[in-house]
Amino acid sequence: MNPLFTTVLIASCAVTTGARGQNTLNIPAESKAWQACADLTGDSAARLACFDQWAQQQLNAAMRPPSPGASALAQTAATPAAVPAAPAAAPVTITMTAPAAHDCKSKQFSELSRFWELEAGSDCGTFGIRGFHPISLAWISSDSVNTQPNSPVPDHTATTALGYQKNEVRIQLSVRTKVAQGLLTGNQELKRDSIWFGYSQQSNWQIFSGDLSRPFRTTDHEPEVTYIYPTDFKLPLGWRWRYTGLSLVHQSNGQPLPLSRSWNRNVLMAGMENGNQFRVGAKLWKRVNEGSANDDNPDIIDKIGRAEVAAFWTPDATNTYGLTLRHSLRSDANGSLRLEWLKQLSTSGLPGSQDALRFHTQLFSGYGDSLVDYNRRRTVLSIGLSLVDW
Repeated sequence: MNPLFTTVLIASCAVTTGARGQNTLNIPAESKAWQACADLTGDSAARLACFDQWAQQQLNAAMRPPSPGASALAQTAATPAAVPAAPAAAPVTITMTAPAAHDCKSKQFSELSRFWELEAGSDCGTFGIRGFHPISLAWISSDSVNTQPNSPVPDHTATTALGYQKNEVRIQLSVRTKVAQGLLTGNQELKRDSIWFGYSQQSNWQIFSGDLSRPFRTTDHEPEVTYIYPTDFKLPLGWRWRYTGLSLVHQSNGQPLPLSRSWNRNVLMAGMENGNQFRVGAKLWKRVNEGSANDDNPDIIDKIGRAEVAAFWTPDATNTYGLTLRHSLRSDANGSLRLEWLKQLSTSGLPGSQDALRFHTQLFSGYGDSLVDYNRRRTVLSIGLSLVDW
């Protein structure tokens, strides 16, 4: 330090009264002015007074706003250091739809791709509950009703006729879940094979037969296991063959004799589509043979049929028309015909919403409208509401 500056500073401190805390020292307010006090090693009283004066100057500077002409260094020293603000928490986004990487409801995929989750992009994983056949509640009316069901097997004909009405209510439940995937295709991007377990139940409720205590006339149970292998073969006229499958299907009505009806079958299936408007599914099945002692309905495939073709047309987002044909593949030409129309009733407008509620009407003619009616030809009109692949 300059000796002249030191001498002047000592002289200035010496003429003070020695009273601590008085504003008589001319100490610079810059942030390093305390060094001048630290150099007063010869006079401890003056040194202490110097530090007191410097501290008071810092306090005064902090209590008043800086002058416009103050140096940036002095303003920085006089202003307490700002405490950095804590980083804001990332916003939480809650969605009810799966990411596009695995979204079996995304409309960017075709109808069959979403239904069977044929690709990695339309895959929603295993053990999720999905719709299968429509879940329906409908009023039905038929040209006849089976008041005394029968079968060619002994002890399989009802002993008395019941006064059932031709009008009744039908309830159908149907769900499925994927239990395995990637067995043969691995994790390929455009192919994802899968195994599904499905269960369907259809009940005919004689709700208008008050004199019979409104019984359920029949209830059919249909569990099945299905393997689906995805394909993408181009066919003429813009059609694409999208999958091939194999099912093991059991159907029974859970009734004791004489109304017991049941059968098992192996089903080979395939599905095709043309854009978003047309899709066709074909099935060919072979019944699993049973011994005569256990066969409730030996002629069932000659009545219900051995093959099925189902075609659907969706001209717009709200309407779907369907035609299903079953045939016995024999000269007697038994089987059935079903015409149906599904009209969308709800439109929420929410992203990812399936708007699954439909007005659903069907006209059926032939054999197999229900299992107990497998050998009775009926024409049935059905009008009601359905949920489709929710």
